[in-house]
Amino acid sequence: MTTCLVCHSEAVDAFLDLNETALANKFLRPEETGTSEAAYPLRVGFCRDCNHVQLMERVPPQAMFDDYLYISSMSDTLVAHLQGLAQAVSSRFDLGADDLVVDVGCNDGTLLKGFQAHGAKTLGVEPAANLAAMSREAGVEIVNDYFGAKTAQAVLDSHGPARAITLTNVFPHLPFLDDFMAGVQTLLADDGVLVLEAHYLQDLLAHRAFDTVYHEHVSYWALRPMMRLFERYGMEVIDIARLPIHHGQIRVFAQRKGIGMPAATVATLVEEEIAAGLDRFETFAQFGDGVLGLKRDLWNLLDNLAADGQKIAAYGAPALLDQFLATSNDAVILAGTSVAERLGVNLGLLLLLCSEQPGPAREVLGQYKNLRSVPPETLIETGLRAPDLEPLGFTEDRVRADTLATDAQLIALGF
Repeated sequence: MTTCLVCHSEAVDAFLDLNETALANKFLRPEETGTSEAAYPLRVGFCRDCNHVQLMERVPPQAMFDDYLYISSMSDTLVAHLQGLAQAVSSRFDLGADDLVVDVGCNDGTLLKGFQAHGAKTLGVEPAANLAAMSREAGVEIVNDYFGAKTAQAVLDSHGPARAITLTNVFPHLPFLDDFMAGVQTLLADDGVLVLEAHYLQDLLAHRAFDTVYHEHVSYWALRPMMRLFERYGMEVIDIARLPIHHGQIRVFAQRKGIGMPAATVATLVEEEIAAGLDRFETFAQFGDGVLGLKRDLWNLLDNLAADGQKIAAYGAPALLDQFLATSNDAVILAGTSVAERLGVNLGLLLLLCSEQPGPAREVLGQYKNLRSVPPETLIETGLRAPDLEPLGFTEDRVRADTLATDAQLIALGF
């Protein structure tokens, strides 16, 4: 029986079952070819007591985050976004040379370099050894560990309290929320601020963004369950903003109760969530039915293309990418492999796989799911030509690779 991550209730009911799948950001290396790949259940549930949406089964964080392939600085869009966040927080809370900013899950240190540019002291907490090494090389001080009560106490003893604790796209990853909040209580200065960004549940429903569902994301946050969690630890949300990045996110500012005055945006969003049905199981059951309908549509599409003898290729293998593209003559499908797997696509239909990102992801993609990673110069020889392509997650980051035909036509699958 699943226990709610927020309120510990056992009244958590599943509304979407995407079967057992492999981990989205893990790829088999050449020496692992022919070995079985671990797969885990991927079911999403709704807590009838606090309305928090979460995975029903959770993979141990060490299986996903001790080594991690996603690198923040690979996206110009994300770099600009994080620089803007550093500027906004530094200005709003008047951070200076004596103020410490701790970024939890700091990745390669991109956000902290933004705070450094505004004069603040910085410290990153990053569990992935490969990313911690990259941060150190970039001049960012790092604690290579998971953040919780024990880590927070060690940081407090060595660096003093933090005026700001930040998390960008990390809060949905946390399966031990009580330990995390205990760490925040320990480390945050009395007048400090917790700033987090996370995928927003209302946008996930509106965009039918089921590609956001994978094992790393144990929580799918709305404001109301978050407020309930914070209240239990003597904190309150003082402001909130909705952001267009990653299908739609929220930026949340929280402080110890009584330190800041909650803005009108908080009550307004609570009202919007209730109006949108985020407090009702039926809303999510309808979403689950819609995803299964998309799955049937995609099966039919690929079966028909294969029956016609069309070539089918996959471009890119990010954790989320839900654009599907087809050409009039070569039938090239643009999709993330994790999305394809969650939809039950027969991956044997896909001929080619490559990645727009250099580094370890590209080096190992060719061994994932028995697909071959083919360099662009090889793909050119197949006769497939390339337009400029726009992944949905970062529409400003145009992918230029000689893999797809110029007469590509978007297939509308209800995204």
